Amino acid sequence: MTLRNAVMATLLEGEASGYDLAKGFNASVANFWTATPQQLYRELDRMEREGLVTARVVRQERRPDKRLFSLTDTGHAALRAHLATPITRPTAIRDGLLVKVQCADITDPAPVQADLTAHMDWSRAKLTRYERLRERLLSGRTEEEYLAQADRVGPYLTLLRGIAFEEENLRWGELALRVLTARSSK
Repeated sequence: MTLRNAVMATLLEGEASGYDLAKGFNASVANFWTATPQQLYRELDRMEREGLVTARVVRQERRPDKRLFSLTDTGHAALRAHLATPITRPTAIRDGLLVKVQCADITDPAPVQADLTAHMDWSRAKLTRYERLRERLLSGRTEEEYLAQADRVGPYLTLLRGIAFEEENLRWGELALRVLTARSSK
């Protein structure tokens, strides 16, 4: 998957400025794809040159003008083509924390425990954001009602995956901390 596909998936929600896309990435897509605002703006410029998105300028009085992006028919076709292309292999984990945990028992594990705690704090904060987004999406409905009534269920399903991912990070982090703490007290 590329940043381009993640941007097009986000634009399915409707027209958005680069700033709105960056915020949207943090609120919805960040549970499976991350990008800096600079990466987003560069990709939007490329996508506009290639005809995947169109931009219109909105004049603002006390702020710089902003460009609002929307998917073109070509962008929709590219996204459909992406959906039709099989993923050939599962995602691989590449995590610097796991490298540290892999060799934590060759020295004092305190720095690794501190990193684990920091990552768990990060996961808790993300879970809080994801739960707020979930509440907003459900808007007082049960999950079953939402899934039966919503125009699009993909954003909700990816949100559930992000929640499950962070919950598993916490579960594993607690286990790793217990084991490292028990081993260091011997």
